Amino acid sequence: MLARRTDLFEPFMELQREIDRLFSDFMKPFRMDVEFLPRVDAYETEDKVVLEVELPGVKKDDLKVTVEDGVLKISGEKKSEREEKNRNYRLVERSYGKFERSFLLPDYVDVKNISAKYVDGVLTLELPKKKEEKPALEIKIE
Repeated sequence: MLARRTDLFEPFMELQREIDRLFSDFMKPFRMDVEFLPRVDAYETEDKVVLEVELPGVKKDDLKVTVEDGVLKISGEKKSEREEKNRNYRLVERSYGKFERSFLLPDYVDVKNISAKYVDGVLTLELPKKKEEKPALEIKIE
């Protein structure tokens, strides 16, 4: 009788699972209790810097945005609201937990006028640039 293809690779798959488990256990001390890390797009226009943060499943009340010492910090928690009773999961890919992202702000950002809006799981932060004050120059006449 011929061995099925999946039977041939099972020892290798088991080895891969064990390696994954070992590395996961090894990295736990470095993870700082962060289970969920939102993705961010950042771009700049002529008059502002914009951050778009993907936060699917996060409630607005569970978000906090602060600026301190030139660092913008976005933190919060994505809570799991599923009931585990009588479920035999075959696959779990969604992440839950506390998160925090920090960004060092450039000097030209006007931190007093940052605006934020949260629509359809995307937090959009608009960071206006400071208005350039053009000093009046006196030209010496020779």
